[in-house]
Amino acid sequence: MNIVGGLQGEYQITNGYGPSAAPKLLRDHWNNYITEQDFEFMAANSLTAVRIPVGWWIAYDPTPPAPFVGGSLNALDNAFTWAVYGHHPALVAIELMNEPQAPDVKFEDLTKYYRLGYEAVRSHTPNAYVIMSNRLGQVNPQELLQFARGLSRVIIDVHYYNLYNSMFQQWNLQQNIDYIYNDRASDLSKVTPANGPLSFVESNRSMFNIEHTGEWTSALAFDGATKEDSGKFAKAQQDVYGRATFGWAYWSYRCKYDAWNLKQMIQDGLIKI
Repeated sequence: MNIVGGLQGEYQITNGYGPSAAPKLLRDHWNNYITEQDFEFMAANSLTAVRIPVGWWIAYDPTPPAPFVGGSLNALDNAFTWAVYGHHPALVAIELMNEPQAPDVKFEDLTKYYRLGYEAVRSHTPNAYVIMSNRLGQVNPQELLQFARGLSRVIIDVHYYNLYNSMFQQWNLQQNIDYIYNDRASDLSKVTPANGPLSFVESNRSMFNIEHTGEWTSALAFDGATKEDSGKFAKAQQDVYGRATFGWAYWSYRCKYDAWNLKQMIQDGLIKI
């Protein structure tokens, strides 16, 4: 398999390995990468929700269009069976899109899609929250607030990383931590107006909520950052993102890179929930 431009996802994997080898490869991954024991670990360590990426082709399972492989719906069903925290049903929310990019994605197009997606979800469930991701890029962080106010049980998802910008590579640990306590806290206040809706954690009757930090990690951009540095950085983010009205999600639960690996960070005692 020749990888061109970096391995980006399931399409490249299934297309590259082909219809003979790809099914076994993917099914071995689904059966072994995340198991019921992982859900037991999460529950034992006070994690209360799991954010699962789902490809559009899952709607056509077990016979999705080529080159995708059937079986992903069964893997998702297993997760629902294992994810009984508290009361059934296990489904809390559905996110319509992950990280739309500005300026390629226009605000008008995105809100049209979000309204159609919202209506589709509501045709099946009145209770599941509908998560709408803010656009990434140089945009007004409040641009979805007015649109979402007219909808029921909606959450705005924002992602904060001290990565992907050269200034973070030039900073030491303390400068990164200070940025969380100052700039990120300010960013949160912009999407949580003082006269805004009730917090999710205070009232299940709230019509509109903000998931302050749908994604974050303890990975640092500067050279020489240690796992202990990542643990201190994670603590700062927990302090700030812990104010979220709907919660936060760490990216990712498992990863070959330690600072991106929540399970490993917990096992090493560097992150405590």
